[in-house]
Amino acid sequence: MSKEAVLSKVPAVTLGFWIIKILGTTLGETGGDTVTMTMNLGYLIGTAIFLTALVAFVALQIAVRKFHPLLYWATIVASTTAGTTMADFADRSLGIGYSGGSSVLLACVLVSLVVWYWSEGTVSVETVNKPKIEAFYWLTITFSQTLGTALGDWMADTSGLGYLGAAGVFGAGLVVLAIAYYGTNISRAALFWAAFILTRPLGATVGDFFDKPLSRGGLNLSRPLATAIIAVAMIACILLFPQRAGLHPRSDAPAA
Repeated sequence: MSKEAVLSKVPAVTLGFWIIKILGTTLGETGGDTVTMTMNLGYLIGTAIFLTALVAFVALQIAVRKFHPLLYWATIVASTTAGTTMADFADRSLGIGYSGGSSVLLACVLVSLVVWYWSEGTVSVETVNKPKIEAFYWLTITFSQTLGTALGDWMADTSGLGYLGAAGVFGAGLVVLAIAYYGTNISRAALFWAAFILTRPLGATVGDFFDKPLSRGGLNLSRPLATAIIAVAMIACILLFPQRAGLHPRSDAPAA
């Protein structure tokens, strides 16, 4: 088997991966709100714009033969901005509310993972190097990004914790998952997806903290400015942190 055949088309899951992922989810929140609110294009038009970008990036991801860091992270940003606008459209324009949106989207994530596992026998991201598996991967990611937006808004607004309080809850959840990763034998794939989902509402609440009015507990920063600063920080991290493809497990390795 050649070297390329055993490499995933997504990055190895390292500390740098999670730092960039959190920046990407924060960027998705401020970027999505910039288009829908600051530019006043609305949730439906914003969703159409970002979904179009997401489909184009996913198509490129599937078409390329190996992992490309900038393309991968651009696709992540497209998914998180699309998730922001889709969740806001469902929660606010359709009127199903944060709790209703979170419940529906959680079901979508779980169904996607179950069908993926039923089809392939694993949901490990290390196996993402074939078009069918990539389709499952990006579908699950998009559902999780959308779920994270609804969950973050629900925790920050409905629960009364505020943006920093909600961010603290999600941050604590990630710490618990890290302890489980190093201290237990819980499925690594399950822990990955749990962490992937939790980083989205963490980024959403931090993003809202930056740009929401002072009267709502935010810093009232300009959304375009906050988006630009976070984008620069994310690009810097992509260039500074080692970016390598994750290794595909051997054919005789147990499914995760």
